[in-house]
Amino acid sequence: MNFNGRANGLGMKLLNQSNYKVWRTCMESYIVGEDLWDAVNGNDTSPPADVPKNSSALKKWKQINAKAEFVLKRSISSNLFDHIIRCKSAHEIRRTLDQLFNKKNEARLQILENELANTIQGNLSIVEYFLKIKNLCSEISLLNPEEAIFEARIKTNIIRGLKSEYIPFVTSIQGWAQQPSLEEFENLLSSEELAKQMAGVSIKKGEENALVSNKSKFKRKTVRDRPQSQFQKGSISLGKEGEY
Repeated sequence: MNFNGRANGLGMKLLNQSNYKVWRTCMESYIVGEDLWDAVNGNDTSPPADVPKNSSALKKWKQINAKAEFVLKRSISSNLFDHIIRCKSAHEIRRTLDQLFNKKNEARLQILENELANTIQGNLSIVEYFLKIKNLCSEISLLNPEEAIFEARIKTNIIRGLKSEYIPFVTSIQGWAQQPSLEEFENLLSSEELAKQMAGVSIKKGEENALVSNKSKFKRKTVRDRPQSQFQKGSISLGKEGEY
């Protein structure tokens, strides 16, 4: 391992207190690619019996297990080594880490589930709102892959928190014979959002034009109804006799 937080040769960040799910996914892919999966979590997690007839198989198991252990150990932050230092196999290392981090993830999972249940669009744009819901669902799925959140549930959560002004539009879409994908659904709502914004601009502009027109009419009426001065009527007011 090195000191910049990355595992040499693996192209991934070292396991730390906050990235276990991502680390596990990347590590599983790497271990399968190196043909070490059976030693870590497959059919050969335990060594064969140490008897003369198994000497060759035991030697091979030890070699494969040592490779798997090395891969796991060089991808772990140094402050986590105390948790695995007594582990006697790659499988035991993986199981220990899984137990350690899953305890912490239960609390995080509950927080995310609560946040998802309470998320509404509010002042967010359609794009921002979709992104927030999708990010929450993605993280929940990483923490709990056995109950991953798929498109149908993502859509349900999105519709539940939409502004009420979009509900009639959504209801019309739900009546379609072929339902749009999540991406298509987002594009449809974004177009509806833009149409509402343009309509709002047109209404505002019409109101401003009407206000200007009313002001203009009021000014013309005021000028027309204002009494004319005697001078404007063509008469000259004389002062004292002989003065103009």
